Amino acid sequence: MATQSIKTPWLPFGAGAGTEGADVTLLCLPHSGAGASAYRAWGTGLPDWIGLAPVQPPGRETRRAETPMDEVGPLAAALAEDVAAFVDGPYAVFGHSTGAICAFELCRALRRLGAPLPVHLFVAGRRAPQIEERSTGLRDMTLDELAEVLRHHGGTPDWVLSSREMLAMIHPLLIADFAVSEEYRYTAEAPLDIPVTAFAATEDPRAAVAQLAAWEDQTTGAFALHELAGDHFAVMERAPEVHALIAKTLDTGTGTRTNVMPT
Repeated sequence: MATQSIKTPWLPFGAGAGTEGADVTLLCLPHSGAGASAYRAWGTGLPDWIGLAPVQPPGRETRRAETPMDEVGPLAAALAEDVAAFVDGPYAVFGHSTGAICAFELCRALRRLGAPLPVHLFVAGRRAPQIEERSTGLRDMTLDELAEVLRHHGGTPDWVLSSREMLAMIHPLLIADFAVSEEYRYTAEAPLDIPVTAFAATEDPRAAVAQLAAWEDQTTGAFALHELAGDHFAVMERAPEVHALIAKTLDTGTGTRTNVMPT
């Protein structure tokens, strides 16, 4: 059974939040600038046997007073310690955009610890780790330029984009989060012995379908690629479709289903 009651700074809603007696926990790592609450509404459509566990990196929401991490290695290592200590029973990991590369490195950090590995890794909106990410140069942008970049990427409310105060407030967090993804340098290790499912948006300028397909190289297990109509945030906007695919993949909580084919 997924753990329900234990809450930590990394897991502010608990490991398997909101679902008593869940068979499997789904850890969800957010995209740049987002926090754990981004998955609270998104995850309401998951079946009861999947316990939602949004991850809260430093520098946002309940951890706003902390300095955001700008390197994926220390972030993954710290989160791995928490997951190894407090997530009980079968669990899977889901990461979107920056969260996808964090999810991948979390799995590798857990492997180094000798901790129980997730039964499945789900990634979306981020090219495979061995493919270098483009840099937006966010660190040197004015607030007006930042607003234009965020508008182009999508996913940021208009009221934030039109407020210089809000943009100034989130600028340091975004710089750190974008650095996690864009300054990431892949180090070759053995592929993960974990099944991987990738969600590729058909109109995502930051992560083409072929770049998501390359995640197959990072697993010795089953791999599935699902194409979603839409842009970078298709995985959020098409939540019911994504939930159905996650549930089908996890099946009874084993995460080892091998007959899920690309759509």
